[in-house]
Amino acid sequence: NDSFGRETSSRNSEVIHAGLYYPGDSLKARLCLRGRVMLYEFLEKYGLPYSNTGKYVVATNEKEVSSLEMLYKKALSCGALVQLKTGQEVTAAEPAVLAIAAIYSPNTGIFDTHAYMKHLKNLAETAGVVFAFNCSLVGIKKTGKGYVLEIKDSDGQKMEVESGIVINAAGLSSDKVAEMAGMDIDSADLRLKFSKGEYFRVAGVKQGTLKHLIYPVPGLASLGIHIVLDLSGGIKLGPNEAWVDNIDYTVNQEHEKEFFTAAKRYLPFLKPGSLSPDMAGMRPKLQKPGEAFRDFYIQEETSRGLPGLVNLIGIESPGLTSSLAIAEMIAGMI
Repeated sequence: NDSFGRETSSRNSEVIHAGLYYPGDSLKARLCLRGRVMLYEFLEKYGLPYSNTGKYVVATNEKEVSSLEMLYKKALSCGALVQLKTGQEVTAAEPAVLAIAAIYSPNTGIFDTHAYMKHLKNLAETAGVVFAFNCSLVGIKKTGKGYVLEIKDSDGQKMEVESGIVINAAGLSSDKVAEMAGMDIDSADLRLKFSKGEYFRVAGVKQGTLKHLIYPVPGLASLGIHIVLDLSGGIKLGPNEAWVDNIDYTVNQEHEKEFFTAAKRYLPFLKPGSLSPDMAGMRPKLQKPGEAFRDFYIQEETSRGLPGLVNLIGIESPGLTSSLAIAEMIAGMI
């Protein structure tokens, strides 16, 4: 890529998550809770754009109420701050939203991921970090002192970099980098699967109609098509979920009906024809289709005979919220 954050880190909902959805003993739960606190403090310290909007997870029928109550108990067990709300309370806070019950998460918010990543890059460069954009990693050789990384630039020129420590945070390609380093990722069950998520933008809605993020009751493997607010007041719907074999950022216009139907249940003001394709992102998942949960894989690989190699694989949501906590964890490993 020719710059930072061109893949998973920029193609998402830009939400600061509060840690509602994950088993309490998981890395996803612990790092999300710690990361949220660190992220808000970081954004405030450096004057970066964000808004602590809060979020409602809404139920629109009695069956969803039971799932909502289960999610509420799970969120409490993780240490997340949540409140159960009646339909009347939701209407008072969000008159345009249809719900018979909801979970309210006051700590959820949104932020400008590009500004965040740009500032991290600037801080890293000030500390002496050198970024090599438009380059590909084509080989890793283990040596007595560590690793030699073979890198190819956009002109096809190759160079070698030697390091005692390699931190594999390669996102959608992190499994391939681990394999390059000598790991049998299939026997370790670390082969990534790609889950594509599309977004549609909503037009014709008066600014300020919605003040909070609005989510449906989540499904087995995704959080469902939800309301995405941006800092400029725009509204998007997304993401959906489709398991794909290859990276593909196109948005299929034919999916408009799927988005409209999903959101119309709790947004009765939506009008046909108000949606237009916006963007798509790819989730690097360790879980297979139909599998309920897989945690982040964050591991220093001495036990596999690869000392100094730290792998971060399957860093999907809530990876962005967890990012500073993940960095803190890695610093403790090395």
